[in-house]
Amino acid sequence: MTDKPFRPGGVNPALVTPFTKTEEVDEAAFRRLIRHVLPHVDGLVPCGTTGEFPYLSPAEQQRLVEIAVEEAQGKPVIAGTGAAGTRQAIELARNAKAAGATACLVVTPYFLHPSPKGIYQHFYDIAMAVDLPIILYNIPQTVDAYLPRQVVEDLADIPTIVALKDSSGNLTYTMEILEYAGDRIQVLVGHDEVVLPALAGGCAGMILASAQVYPEVWQAVLAAVRRGDLEEARRLQRSVQKLSRIFCRYGGGVAVKAALNMMGVAVGPPRRPLKAVGGALLHEERAEIQLELEKLGKIEAEAVTFHVPDGPLAARFTAIGLDAQVAEEAGLRLGTGTAGEGLNWVQMDVVAGAKKGPLGDVYAFQLTYPRHGFEALTTILEPNLTVRPATLIIPANELKNLRQANMIYGPTQAAVARAIVDHLERGTIPAAAMDEEVMIVQAAVHPRALDRHALYQSVLAAADQAIGAAFGAA
Repeated sequence: MTDKPFRPGGVNPALVTPFTKTEEVDEAAFRRLIRHVLPHVDGLVPCGTTGEFPYLSPAEQQRLVEIAVEEAQGKPVIAGTGAAGTRQAIELARNAKAAGATACLVVTPYFLHPSPKGIYQHFYDIAMAVDLPIILYNIPQTVDAYLPRQVVEDLADIPTIVALKDSSGNLTYTMEILEYAGDRIQVLVGHDEVVLPALAGGCAGMILASAQVYPEVWQAVLAAVRRGDLEEARRLQRSVQKLSRIFCRYGGGVAVKAALNMMGVAVGPPRRPLKAVGGALLHEERAEIQLELEKLGKIEAEAVTFHVPDGPLAARFTAIGLDAQVAEEAGLRLGTGTAGEGLNWVQMDVVAGAKKGPLGDVYAFQLTYPRHGFEALTTILEPNLTVRPATLIIPANELKNLRQANMIYGPTQAAVARAIVDHLERGTIPAAAMDEEVMIVQAAVHPRALDRHALYQSVLAAADQAIGAAFGAA
């Protein structure tokens, strides 16, 4: 490789920008974040995509770079200075140099897409205007265009263009850049899901959002690759693969902030229009982040009680007001089924009987007077199409958050409905029962269940068993 003023490598976190509740930059929180991560990283990257740079003013960006330089203890600070326009990018690069940055990270021009010649000129003009090492930045997920390989190949001859950060996750592109320009510039992987193959292919290091959450894992991956221990590197990559996927899916900032806040590294909310919950990040994803952080030992495991009704089947419905003796005297149909493994193991207890009987009374009572956390759900096959016999699903465990409710009122409901329809088609459920009977399904679903597809399959299998048993299927 020809001489360059700076050769970036190693593990570098793409830092989030902490904000207060009123969306002001929280300088104290930013310092705490850097001090938290600094012992485990080789450099710092403020004001990048994860740092929500489009929502920062030039003055805010310069101040964040100043703080990073103050806190870096001599480690490199790679300042994000990307902008849609060349004049703006030059201004940000000059500000970064004035703030003491080691290098600047410049994204491909976005929104109005210039030609390859225009892209080359954009980076050339920045390189000529500012005496600071430049790292090119390819992130087609947000720019909606790749930084053309031919342009990178030509730019690599400019002395101050020292590296490319590739966040595409497209290893074909990464390898092509390494082939055509890897002898002149460093290539850094910027997509958390493909760190191992990118390093094995020849990347010199990484700039990652997740490197502020589990930088020690990436350091271990890098070390394992360098000593040729690919088995250990694969194990480490897989240990953080789910979290890495979530971070990539949500562009880093929103999900990473959620993780850091859970870890007690307070970084506040994202800036509008990004949203921490109810918009960009679903409740299921927040729960997955929490569970994965627990597995990594980043946070303490939350105590969860999973209640599974047991004992005589007729006695399992007392919580909904159905006495065991009454159930037996009324000759109610009873069945139970279990299926699945781990967090997706479920138990479905079914009771069926005449509308004009004790079960019909219980059915009406559960709809009229729902119990908080155990609200009954009418079973529908699709919008405006309820199944018959009319069926209620009642959770066996109290629903304590919306994510848990989504598991009951989503895949569980759909699977129970499918099981009922299947038994109707088979003739297990007699035609007369469709109008004359009602059913209640008591669903024991683990509070930490997260895999909607796996849960659907478990509930379908368990409900199929339970309904078959209740209606005397051969």
